[in-house]
Amino acid sequence: MKFTALKALGTSAVIALVSTSSAWATECIAPANPGGGWDFTCRQVGKLLYDLKQVDAPVQVTNMAGAGGGLAYNHVVTERNTDADLLVAASSATTTRLAQKAFGDATADQVRFVGAIGADPGVIVVAKDSPFQTLGDMVDAIKADPGSVAFAGGSAAGGFDHMKPLQVLKAAGFTDIGKVKYIGVDGGADAITQTVGGFTQAMTGDMSEIVGFIQSGEVRALAVLSEDRVPGFDDIPTAREQGFDVVAVNWRGFYVPKGISDDEFSAWATKIQAVADSAEWKEAMAANGLAPFTKVGGDFQSWVDQVVADTEALSKEIGVIQ
Repeated sequence: MKFTALKALGTSAVIALVSTSSAWATECIAPANPGGGWDFTCRQVGKLLYDLKQVDAPVQVTNMAGAGGGLAYNHVVTERNTDADLLVAASSATTTRLAQKAFGDATADQVRFVGAIGADPGVIVVAKDSPFQTLGDMVDAIKADPGSVAFAGGSAAGGFDHMKPLQVLKAAGFTDIGKVKYIGVDGGADAITQTVGGFTQAMTGDMSEIVGFIQSGEVRALAVLSEDRVPGFDDIPTAREQGFDVVAVNWRGFYVPKGISDDEFSAWATKIQAVADSAEWKEAMAANGLAPFTKVGGDFQSWVDQVVADTEALSKEIGVIQ
């Protein structure tokens, strides 16, 4: 769907959603229906912004599902470009879709990425009775026969879940990544079901998606793709520990309209840092399987720019984009 088409769709679709926003000083748009990661980010961080007195009134959360986040992105760019009281929840899915032109002609520089406040670490998971005991076992099997291991993930082909095992394989020196099988299904739970049922040999997803399955013993995690082991799941080794220099985390954070001033941008960075530093947010991360991952202000914007460039290059290599 082209960005121009999103504009036509967005004008009528968002009127009812935002018509009452004047009752709140700050609005956070979650570009999806209630219950997902973007919704969690808006609601949890929004509550803490108010509890920690970073904002003067409770934060209004607006769910604006559509086009995988593209509807909200278009709304901000075309209608809210100078709104300094607006935050929009974002994640690695946002930058992946921008890199792959999933929002039509939209580009990452049409907003300002202001802060990441935690991360859902990527994981590679197998069924409890899988013959693979380590990440190295799996990599060796794929090198020997690229079609012998199929991955299931909750994103479409070329999406963030698809990218995770490909990054591991590239780190292992495997170059024929186009032969690696990937099945995109509707969410992490469905991906685990595919793997537990023997339809795929592995699941690629996020830590928050596997917590219950790990605790029930239905699956084993071969690796977590974070810089360090995740508190509470200390028995799961990182990919780096096993010789594969890959960090792939689904960061949770925000972007703001591009047209706000530098001072307003810096003020939001300061507020997000205050939440990240709070004991309340640390408790929320532990309860939801999130790992510490804080980048705010200009440092985060520069990091995002590099991630978009890297994702675009890998997407071209596997043929997702030209």
